[in-house]
Amino acid sequence: MPREKEISALLRLIDDPDTEVFDTVAEKLLNYGSDIIPNLEELWEVTIDTDTQERIEMLIHRVHFQDLQKEFLDWAGEEKPDILRGAILVGKYQYPDLNVPSILTQFDQMRRNIWLELNNYMTPLETVNVFNSILYNYYKLNGHELTERDPKYFYINQVLESKQGNSYTIGILYLALCELLDIPVFAINLPRQFVFGYIDTLHHFFSVEEAPVQQMQFFIDPMNGMVYTQKDVDTYLKKIKATDRESYFKTLSTKQVIYKMMEELALCYQYKKDDEKAEEVQQLMDIISDKPLDETGDESSDL
Repeated sequence: MPREKEISALLRLIDDPDTEVFDTVAEKLLNYGSDIIPNLEELWEVTIDTDTQERIEMLIHRVHFQDLQKEFLDWAGEEKPDILRGAILVGKYQYPDLNVPSILTQFDQMRRNIWLELNNYMTPLETVNVFNSILYNYYKLNGHELTERDPKYFYINQVLESKQGNSYTIGILYLALCELLDIPVFAINLPRQFVFGYIDTLHHFFSVEEAPVQQMQFFIDPMNGMVYTQKDVDTYLKKIKATDRESYFKTLSTKQVIYKMMEELALCYQYKKDDEKAEEVQQLMDIISDKPLDETGDESSDL
């Protein structure tokens, strides 16, 4: 049967009361991928029955989710996945038609504004202070606690539009900007926190054979740009009775950061009793599968 005739025949069966028939129809329509979406949208517009409209909406969502799963698989398979791209893919879960070029344009403008204020003579702390001033004072990015359990703060397009986010979305913008500007700031595995470390690489002056030493200069809270010292962090670890101290200063990979972000997003949906969305986010987490280092408890804002 020619493609157009088969699609037309399948669309006429969407309202079939027999669930087995509908399941068969749905499976065949899904095989067309995103090409079927215009047909489904056109059918939705001329459909009066609300139950049938819900079926169509479900099919459109499943097509988008199917495509998103493939995008996550491709992204996770890259040798060096781009962290901003990872956040964009998370955003596409809720907003499948989000304007990616607009996000990239806004991001590049942020990068340019920071770059214009930096110079090679600044100390690490001066560099971060300039960086923070532009993000939190000029752009007025405002962080919300994860305990608010609001999914909207996890979507990068919403953050850029409203300037409201959480430690993960604002933090991913922070990390992506640092990478492009060659600022050695990395996410670390501090328990119950999403915190960054400014890591200097020290080279031995007299021996090129000895491996360079990485030294943590200070720590940054992406919620508000607050800078903490090693003493502050040691006091925090003592306060929570942390035991495996060495593991807490290991840097997180890009996939680990995105995984942790989606883990918190899934918890938000569970909190709102939206188990279907929580399960779908979990499926996306399973695709990237590079799980974060072990940590205990929920994130707390108090260092």
